[in-house]
Amino acid sequence: MTEFSHAERAALYRVIESRRDVRAFRPDPVPEEALRRILGAAHHAPSVGLMQPWNFVVIRSAATKAEVKTLFLRENARAAANYAGPRAALYRSLKLEGIEEAPLNLCVTCDRTRAGPHVLGRNTILDTDLYSTCCAIQNLWLAARAEGIGVGWVSILDSDDLRRILAIPTHIVPVAYLCLGYAREFFDDPELERRGWASRLPLDSLVYGERWGQPATA
Repeated sequence: MTEFSHAERAALYRVIESRRDVRAFRPDPVPEEALRRILGAAHHAPSVGLMQPWNFVVIRSAATKAEVKTLFLRENARAAANYAGPRAALYRSLKLEGIEEAPLNLCVTCDRTRAGPHVLGRNTILDTDLYSTCCAIQNLWLAARAEGIGVGWVSILDSDDLRRILAIPTHIVPVAYLCLGYAREFFDDPELERRGWASRLPLDSLVYGERWGQPATA
């Protein structure tokens, strides 16, 4: 069993705590060897039944990015209509994507048919393949942060339109559309917290003991 030093453990927690959703990128290209390491980290994520349902569509084309940006602008306008007054003004002032600025875009997908109809561990909870893909995304995000590369998840997109632009088969689920590149800055706090949109909940308010709602004990 591998033992990790105090410095190695501290580095891991530092990477986790300093991970940010990045929207502003420098134009410097991401080296291929760094991208390969980041994708390798994603591919080492746990997956139910070792089905490894993920694929990674790497997007460099300015034309493709422009098409995706058009999708974002349409859906973002629809999302903005959910708010009124100061909240609406704050929403419209937030930078929620870096699609065209980022050197790379990356679509992470889930093939729900991979490994056939009977996957070990997936008989009861079918969505564990989607959960596994999210584990791969988190691995990717943390590895990128360790490389000094920022990642921004653009969730304000229509999946069917995205599938059409990227020629993704109908049985494949686009789980995440990510922007990757060297960040202009990694802030100490999440942007939504800095801008007053939301704040992190205290951990102790989220931990129960033995039963839902029951205070945890030491």
